[in-house]
Amino acid sequence: MKFDLIIIGSGPGGYVAAIRAAQLGLKTAIVEKEKLGGVCLNWGCIPTKALLKSAQVFNYIKHADDYGIITGESQPDFEAIIKRSRGVAESMSKGVEFLMRKNDITVIEGLAKVLPEKKVEILHKDGLSSVLDAGNIIIATGAKARSLPSMPIDGDKILSYRQAMTLSEQPESMVVVGSGAIGLEFAYFYNSIGTKVTLVEYLPRIAPMEDEEVSKQLERSLKKSKIKIMTSTEVTGVEMNDGKVSVKMTGKKGETEIIADVVLSAVGITPNIENIGLEEVGIRTEKGRILVNDFYQTNIPGYFAIGDVIPGPALAHVASAEGITCIEKIAGLDPEPIDYTNIPGAIYTHPEVASTGYTEKEALEKGYEILVGKFPFTASGKAKAAGHTEGFVKIIIDKKYGEILGAHMIGANVTEMIAEIVAARKAEATGHTILKSIHPHPTMSEAIMEAVAAAYGEVIHL
Repeated sequence: MKFDLIIIGSGPGGYVAAIRAAQLGLKTAIVEKEKLGGVCLNWGCIPTKALLKSAQVFNYIKHADDYGIITGESQPDFEAIIKRSRGVAESMSKGVEFLMRKNDITVIEGLAKVLPEKKVEILHKDGLSSVLDAGNIIIATGAKARSLPSMPIDGDKILSYRQAMTLSEQPESMVVVGSGAIGLEFAYFYNSIGTKVTLVEYLPRIAPMEDEEVSKQLERSLKKSKIKIMTSTEVTGVEMNDGKVSVKMTGKKGETEIIADVVLSAVGITPNIENIGLEEVGIRTEKGRILVNDFYQTNIPGYFAIGDVIPGPALAHVASAEGITCIEKIAGLDPEPIDYTNIPGAIYTHPEVASTGYTEKEALEKGYEILVGKFPFTASGKAKAAGHTEGFVKIIIDKKYGEILGAHMIGANVTEMIAEIVAARKAEATGHTILKSIHPHPTMSEAIMEAVAAAYGEVIHL
């Protein structure tokens, strides 16, 4: 069979690209070795948010008396929480199956390998293999959890995110190594349902990619929730003793040791580029990632790559945007390159974290003269009414032209609010555009307008 396009991998990059290709009239096939939807839908973004929702509901129940509600004693049902999460993931995967049928996309199960002359070899689950021809090929094979030499993942006591969301029993204690989004979200989830959690970070602060003030606020909030946090700490080794894990570390206080039931390795990801034919085709890589141009073309014509296998932020929404941009270029449209300085980031702890653009430090390093406005949720009527006054909105504005350089938020529902800034920056709106845009009252989003007002010395409610 010959296709206009074959996509390898059906995660949020691959399946979105497939649908856009079908919309543009390309005869499209997608190859998946495990489950439609990839890591995001099945073992990442979606099922983790289901777990976090259960944690949030349990926290509401525990603090119901704060809202004038009397409840009896409650406790989490770990097995039921995991089951609900898996059910949500299964439902989403079936939704992708429906979209493939709706858009007349050929779905092929098996392991794919790119070959020269725009061919793809597929090893099917029955052991047989076949070779397909394509006008174009997109590699969207995603990534897997990175394993440290000092802490090799075994899936039993040293876990990746995949095992952490499908445990059969709730651990009494857990060490989470790494404080990016994955580590933070699992630390929050397990702590919320009663697991004793220690969070270990090699760098001087947690959430190291976020604005420094946001990191400090998040650390205060998590410590208040009884999560033990150890920064500037390196894991030097692990040992198994009587069904427990001994985690050996070096940090500010020298060598230390923590005994826990399990360890979650959340120290980043490794792109899935092994054994997929890159060397045979001659596709260039650097530091374990496939090199591409602004429209995701590799150095070999007809071969493209998107998502976690290329340099850039490893985020589901980025992979989807890259897929659409790549397809539109293949189809002869005139898409504009993605602006990687305007990518929203989100961490779904409580409080949530959301950001886009430059941090205050980055803006200063780039030579901007800046205005900085910050509005705390303690001054927000909606936040007080909701009982969620932790956090703030921080806006960074170019003093000369009024350009919005960045926004950094920590608080309830801020992951739903950040898109306002992304859209404003995309439209090249100024700080005054937001300041003069009437926001509904009372809402959490008013804090964005108030933060901009604070930058200009016009804040009302502080």
